[in-house]
Amino acid sequence: MTTSTRGAHRTPAVLVLEDGRIFRGRAYGAVGATFGEAVFSTGMTGYQETLTDPSYHRQVVVMTAPHVGNTGINDEDMESKKIWVSGYVVRDPARVPSNWRSTRSLDQELAAQGVVGISGIDTRALTRHLRERGAMRVGIFSGQALPDEGTMLAEVRQAPEMSGADLSAEVATTEAYVVPAIGEKKFTVAAVDLGIKGMTPHRMAERGIEVHVLPATATVEDVYAVNPDGVFFSNGPGDPATADHPVSVMRGVLERGTPLFGICFGNQILGRALGFGTFKLKYGHRGINQPVQDRTTGKVEVTAHNHGFAVDAPLDHVSDTPYGRAEVSHVCLNDNVVEGLQLLDRPAFSVQYHPEAAAGPHDAAYLFDRFVKLMEGQRA
Repeated sequence: MTTSTRGAHRTPAVLVLEDGRIFRGRAYGAVGATFGEAVFSTGMTGYQETLTDPSYHRQVVVMTAPHVGNTGINDEDMESKKIWVSGYVVRDPARVPSNWRSTRSLDQELAAQGVVGISGIDTRALTRHLRERGAMRVGIFSGQALPDEGTMLAEVRQAPEMSGADLSAEVATTEAYVVPAIGEKKFTVAAVDLGIKGMTPHRMAERGIEVHVLPATATVEDVYAVNPDGVFFSNGPGDPATADHPVSVMRGVLERGTPLFGICFGNQILGRALGFGTFKLKYGHRGINQPVQDRTTGKVEVTAHNHGFAVDAPLDHVSDTPYGRAEVSHVCLNDNVVEGLQLLDRPAFSVQYHPEAAAGPHDAAYLFDRFVKLMEGQRA
């Protein structure tokens, strides 16, 4: 529930974690109440892309960078048609944005889209708490009639958990659409939308790929109706353990031997399709500065992440799967979490992070080229 935000910067607000920890600050964005999973993002920039990333659906994002909102909001950097975060937490919001592309302030955009936020709290202390205790449910409350602490805590504990949440269909397109190739068309790709970011099909279009974006409910028949040279499975929110339908579709693609590329949620789907399990990370990886090693080359990349779940696959040996041999191709250097998979006997691979670099570094752009090479090899 939200209300108008005139004078929101002076309106008291309270953040309540499900373990009872409370932070008091000021309303930022819309005034009202909101609930979700508390997670922190380590990016120092790119807040607009973070806010509009469908993978953040039902999450309250805590920004670890202390000063947020400097560049305002523009209409070019949106990754989808709306803000998906359920709440936003900042320490020191910019009073006046300053950027030549800015058309409005961050707090104005949050208010316009009804996103409840809080500012003026110690986000460093909150982040340390989440690192020690793990991601958990949270509520943000603001307005003249704040409930008492006991009521707020009870409401937070009644909110749904992220484990077991099936969310892809809530954020994916309901109608198929096409992103045309830029320049000469070289390939056709069927992209299963599990929460896709706008920059992802654009990166493929830059490489001469015509991208047919399909709903999360698409069947194997829908995928092959577009006569694809390759199939792509996107990022998205929720627990991969609930994604039985995308797993079934991916297995159909693997059986046909069509070149396949998955990112983020798509990596977890590939893991499940190969027979590996998935698990929830203590506090996840979020931000645009995560170190990952490509084990096939030894190169270390600085990468953009947004995931709270990971694939449980062995790091020390090649695994036998129903579709041939598979190995872990990428690993996070902070905690040895699986960040990529590849099949050795079929043209399929995936990574757990975001190579489209919106926002983020461009170290992983080569992955789109790797996908193109798979399709070239299959055609040859």
